[in-house]
Amino acid sequence: MHRSSYPISPRPTNFRVGAILLSRSDSDPTFAEDTILSTGYTMELAGNTHAEQCCLANFASVHGVADEDVGSALPATPRHSLVMYVTMEPCGKRLSGNTPCAARLAATRNAGRGIQKVYFGVKEPGTFVGESVGCAMLSEAGIEWEYVSGFEKEILEVAFAGHENPAREVEEALEGIRVEREKAEEKKEKRRRGIRKRE
Repeated sequence: MHRSSYPISPRPTNFRVGAILLSRSDSDPTFAEDTILSTGYTMELAGNTHAEQCCLANFASVHGVADEDVGSALPATPRHSLVMYVTMEPCGKRLSGNTPCAARLAATRNAGRGIQKVYFGVKEPGTFVGESVGCAMLSEAGIEWEYVSGFEKEILEVAFAGHENPAREVEEALEGIRVEREKAEEKKEKRRRGIRKRE
């Protein structure tokens, strides 16, 4: 999936990210029947645009609605879900003042429509806005999310291309991922010990 973020030239002021919006049959556990509805990548459209923003704007354009009304054009097909795959966790803050991507995804949730789940390959590093809040915003909006591990290094190498010291930034981000995993494992172990004590 990270190859979809290649079309833009590397820049030191953003992450290169790709996104794809799919319609998924709830009865197909193999996902073989997924239908691609739209794609997008960072800076694909004019302005300081993010991948999810471009993906939704591309869908809105094809369906003749304003970007902010994209939720009304999304299909509400029975027994189908709308899912988005994105290389990096949708942002929850924007330094530019633009609407964060997590808020854009949340805004699609109206009248039985909207994105139900987001899959991403790496948490947003704190490079530009500090601690990431995208997942919390998705959860608050009722959007499920899933972190798909295994491609962090490749995704980060693409995302940080064009930065002043991309190798260092990739290593720092990978170290942050390692620390977060250790903390999560510690919490799990504490819960297990707490359950054993009560038994």
